[in-house]
Amino acid sequence: MRKEYDFSKSVRNPYAKHFKKQVTLRLGTDVIAYFKDLAEETGIPYQSLINLYLRDCVHTKKKLKWAS
Repeated sequence: MRKEYDFSKSVRNPYAKHFKKQVTLRLGTDVIAYFKDLAEETGIPYQSLINLYLRDCVHTKKKLKWAS
């Protein structure tokens, strides 16, 4: 590994802004606790687990089941 690297000619990834977007969500404490416990079991950060779960919902077109 080099001591120093020259990034003066580097180019930003034009697609990087499309990867993730920061948002603010209000989640129940029980939901956060569930994903934090799951994070400890799996070694995956809880925010990544939430993102993976939501992405799975998108890909499977999962619908909510309301108990009306």
